[in-house]
Amino acid sequence: MSKIRVSLLGSTGVVGQKMVRILEDHPYIELVKVSASEKNKGKKYGDAVKWVENSKIPEKIVDMELVSTAPSDHKDVDFVLSALPSEVAEGIETRLVSSGINVISNASPLRMKSDIPLINPEINYEHLYMLEDKEVKYVKNPNCTTTIMSMPLFDIINLDYERIYLTTMQAVSGAGFSGLPYMAINNNIIPYINGEEEKIPAEISKIFGYRSNDRIINRNIKMSVTTLRVPVAVDHAGVMYINMKNFDLDNFVRNVNRFKPLSKFNGLTMAPERPIVLHEKNDEPQVHDVSGMEIHIGRLSYNDNILRMYILGDNLIRGAAGITVLTLELMHAMKLDN
Repeated sequence: MSKIRVSLLGSTGVVGQKMVRILEDHPYIELVKVSASEKNKGKKYGDAVKWVENSKIPEKIVDMELVSTAPSDHKDVDFVLSALPSEVAEGIETRLVSSGINVISNASPLRMKSDIPLINPEINYEHLYMLEDKEVKYVKNPNCTTTIMSMPLFDIINLDYERIYLTTMQAVSGAGFSGLPYMAINNNIIPYINGEEEKIPAEISKIFGYRSNDRIINRNIKMSVTTLRVPVAVDHAGVMYINMKNFDLDNFVRNVNRFKPLSKFNGLTMAPERPIVLHEKNDEPQVHDVSGMEIHIGRLSYNDNILRMYILGDNLIRGAAGITVLTLELMHAMKLDN
């Protein structure tokens, strides 16, 4: 079987480095090009990157020459994977798509366009079918916090709830490689993250929306969000309260343990065996419990018509790099990659 050839935009950033590692030994996806800012074009990857991963740069990548973001440099790949900063992503990605190049993007611009699927694979992979008749495929990942916090809503969103309240505690890495000065976060909690409190409920409304031909009709999500930046390197956490009557907590636990919506597909190396892991101890999950694509839930209770849960996930893997690769794997399994 010939491999899916991909190029990677934003390859020297934190998320880009995660993707480089994930794709290093992938059985059927081959990273053949890496791209970065114009100032680094022509440099070897190993010379341009400030490598922060806990491993060596893959041998097949370290001497790879960085290319530009221009469509002419990506014409010979099957997909472009984008880990670009949001401030530059829209123009670059739309030029690629206009040139007939498939793009799966982790960047925020255009996420809410009704004709571009916003995919959290276990929740709404069916939305990918809207691409079936499109010659060029353009897919967006949700915000990293949205990706994590939307997972346990798979069984709740169709129930008669009154309102969802979410307070997030988001790691420093969510702001990017140089997005937050050390002195701003050291021994500190920042009680606001610009744009996040609007972004999370909006994106959840689209993820749980309805597919109508080649458009997504957003669902009306009743949700209030408060976002905090905390001095943790990796992993986003959230405390969620949901007002609802007559909730069957035991049934929810059973459904979580049975939640394996992607098990029907073969070859999904990034799909966790258990997408949602429940913890029973009051002091779990903690950051050291989390690594990879699983979402972890603890402090689960239902009292006085209020469901409470604590949610924790890896913002760089589940929330960004890993979900990008899983989406491409899923498109391949659904025969939407050609």
